[in-house]
Amino acid sequence: MFDAILKANNSYSVILEPDQNTPEWWAGAPSVCRGADGTFYLACRMREGNSPRGVRGYEIRILKSADGVHFKHVKSIKREDAGVAGFERPAIVHDPLTGRFKLYGCAGFPRGWCILKFDDADDPAEFKPATARKVIEVDYPDDGFARITGYKDPFVIRTGGRWHMFVIGYDRIERIFHFISDDGEKWVRSPERSIMENSGWHDFYCRPACVLPMAVGYLFVYEGSSQSWVDPVYNIATGLAYSPDLENFFDLTPTEPLLKSTTPGQYHTWRYSHWLVVGDEVFAYAEVARPNKTNEVRLLRFPLTCL
Repeated sequence: MFDAILKANNSYSVILEPDQNTPEWWAGAPSVCRGADGTFYLACRMREGNSPRGVRGYEIRILKSADGVHFKHVKSIKREDAGVAGFERPAIVHDPLTGRFKLYGCAGFPRGWCILKFDDADDPAEFKPATARKVIEVDYPDDGFARITGYKDPFVIRTGGRWHMFVIGYDRIERIFHFISDDGEKWVRSPERSIMENSGWHDFYCRPACVLPMAVGYLFVYEGSSQSWVDPVYNIATGLAYSPDLENFFDLTPTEPLLKSTTPGQYHTWRYSHWLVVGDEVFAYAEVARPNKTNEVRLLRFPLTCL
């Protein structure tokens, strides 16, 4: 069923490499949208390997492209300019109601991970780092019990007249949670529980990647890891689920992941993907492991008809 996707995984394009070809330096966590004129904008997290884990994301980098393949750098948002210790995955979206762009991010704080939002901009090159503010955070009693202590790595989409955000909820492991909003500013968790099980090959982590609207329902791209894998915190692979309504989710790859890195190395990471319909094709951007413990942003292209 997914042969064309697997074939595309062996004939990818490299969109962005890390700033240093040194272990633990990554270019990744891509989020992609298109403006009203069809221009592609890609926001990603640039990560260095020198700081402690959890605060290595030094920049949200925004790139621009006419064709979705060849990108140029148009904006850098540095962690120090946004007043955070380090970034993880951003989310960039075009608001069809206003014609403006929204940018979300996430960062760690003393009380846990929080989702951030920057002021909307007419052009992604105009996002202002100092406007970053918390829009989703957790207020929990410090009583030692296991509970959600933070949210991170947002994926944001507008569908059905509302904004939807899928995030990682951290409670010593990572699970998928869903928030909804009327304005993209105030968010409500719905439902209260996580929306997929941490089971099967994703019995360690189970995390959201993206949502792809289909003719009927939605393709839900998720990622996860197994307790049996080397370093399952970072050794993340990708699977697929189907949702008719963004309330019920059915795992299409319950026994094994669909996508892993095809390059040799200790890590098979293929994560943080964003899938976008472009004409009669799907463009899938992802953070993928290279042989020397670095990660890069890759693009897979395959026919829409294979889904």
